[in-house]
Parts: sequence; structure tokens; C-alpha cells
Amino acid sequence: MTTMAFQDCPPESDRLTAYDESHLAAYIRLLDADAEGADWREAVQIIFGLDPDRDLERARIIHQSHLARARWMTTTGYRELLGPRVS
Repeated sequence: MTTMAFQDCPPESDRLTAYDESHLAAYIRLLDADAEGADWREAVQIIFGLDPDRDLERARIIHQSHLARARWMTTTGYRELLGPRVS
């Protein structure tokens, strides 16, 4: 179970956000679980510490939105991680 704070949906941006950077591990875990065919309910319970039996719709939204952002990271967002850092 995680103690990291998370939003129901990651910020929508065409740029890498501080939220993305602080949740990279969760994104990777979501991608791994999806690639392995894990049940999304189990993934959301393990990664986000949520009980999908208590609030199925919220758990589904959190899982789907973060998985979509994780996929975006694999096609676009990662480029900003590889480039020079601007302070």
C-alpha cells in the first residue's frame, strides 16, 4: 500500500509536470501490471492503496487516468526526462 498523495486524475498537460515526476514509480508499476494482464482492481489496490469494493467508480477513474498518463509518458513525456534540466 502506498502513502504517496495522488489526485483522482493526473494534471492534463502536454508537458511533463511535477506530479508526473513524483509518480514515475506508480506509472511504471501500472504499465507492468497492464503488460502482465493483472486485474485492474488488484493493481489499484496495490499501487494506490484503494479498495475498489468500497468505491468502484473512483478506483476505476484513478486507474484509467493514471494508466493513460503512464502510456503518454512512454511515447512523449519521457523525452523531457532525457533532455537538459531547466531550473
